[in-house]
Amino acid sequence: MTNLMALIDGSSYSQSVCDHAAWFAKRSAGSVEVVHVLGRSEASQPENLSGSIGLGARTALLEELVELDAQRARLTQQHGRAILEDAVAIFTASGVDKVTTKLRHGEIVEAVEDLETNVDIIIIGKRGAAADFNKLHLGSNLERVVRSSHRPVLVASRAFQPIQRFLIAFDGGPSVHKAIEEIASNKAFKGLECELLFVGSQTSESANQMEVAAERLRGAGYSVKTKIETGQAETVIAREVETDHYDLLVMGAFGHSRIRSLIIGSTTTEMIRSCRIPILLFR
Repeated sequence: MTNLMALIDGSSYSQSVCDHAAWFAKRSAGSVEVVHVLGRSEASQPENLSGSIGLGARTALLEELVELDAQRARLTQQHGRAILEDAVAIFTASGVDKVTTKLRHGEIVEAVEDLETNVDIIIIGKRGAAADFNKLHLGSNLERVVRSSHRPVLVASRAFQPIQRFLIAFDGGPSVHKAIEEIASNKAFKGLECELLFVGSQTSESANQMEVAAERLRGAGYSVKTKIETGQAETVIAREVETDHYDLLVMGAFGHSRIRSLIIGSTTTEMIRSCRIPILLFR
């Protein structure tokens, strides 16, 4: 059984996040925890009105501001609960009944750190509410979650489509080997078509590494193709995704740079920006 965490914010990607989570949950008989995080509201800083209005008027104004803040907080809570109720309805309609919800206050990274212990895959949209209309900008929450989480992160595409074929961008690093093991053991991927793609110079070492990975998947029952191409990784991977009509891209979240703990690797970032399919990232 796969335990999934679906992070939603009420943006246009929330439907897709729920659809992707439902797909994984149904194929693996898994459970879903839907999480919506309310950011910390900034404390009101009422203007110092001394000298301009009398004490009584100033006191009345401050009391009104306090009440407005309380009303805003109540509305935010109600809106958050409504977002979670809508998500549950999506899962119910999809036939997924192992669903829990959690409304959190604070930072999304803190919520993920607190809740990810028993989670197998985290699902988040490529962009949030503030970035829906900027197609080249990644949501700040996505970047923060990918950098901080120790679990695989599925970046949901704008619209869901059932996954039938997936491509693994194989670079021989520990992240992609971790992905191979997860796919081999997770029944959500069973029966799907798979290809391993290595971008770089063909050497006996790269060919051997990819064949070992392919045999691991074949031993788990997969039919696996392998391919080695030269060129810029992001260009070759994007072309392969587009021309061969893959439904899911699997890759490591970071390259081999020493600063990989501080920024998302450039190839990963470009793939997230340009690919119109979901991307499953492993650290």
